[in-house]
Amino acid sequence: MATQKRERQYFLVKSEPSVWSWDDQVRDGTTHWNGVRNHQAAAHMRAMRKGDRAFFYHSNEQKAVVGIVEVAREWYPDPSDETGKFGLVDLKAVKPLPRPVSLADIKATPELAGIALVRQSRLSVMALEKDAWDRIAKMGGLRV
Repeated sequence: MATQKRERQYFLVKSEPSVWSWDDQVRDGTTHWNGVRNHQAAAHMRAMRKGDRAFFYHSNEQKAVVGIVEVAREWYPDPSDETGKFGLVDLKAVKPLPRPVSLADIKATPELAGIALVRQSRLSVMALEKDAWDRIAKMGGLRV
């Protein structure tokens, strides 16, 4: 009996560069993604599987997708959460985007009008459909 290969899932994770930047992520290589206390964002983290990819988005100061990370470890309990409701995933830096993709450019692209980054701007972890992933990757100078 053949096993069916699972399709890779795509996400976007947001961080304020003054708190945790792309350069910090690259420097540390793999690190846990912590501090998520929104139930919808946490549900997206629970859905992440090893090998899934996420865009790394600088919020506040830059407001741009700047790199790609990969899930290195799936959901596990966050020791700093006394309620036991929230957890962590480990993310590893994969590569920077050749050109950062600004929020303004994303909002100006009609095909991306429905993504959570546009509709739910405060959400820190969100899922992306493959076509939205491909569009943003191309905008950032990557071949898809």
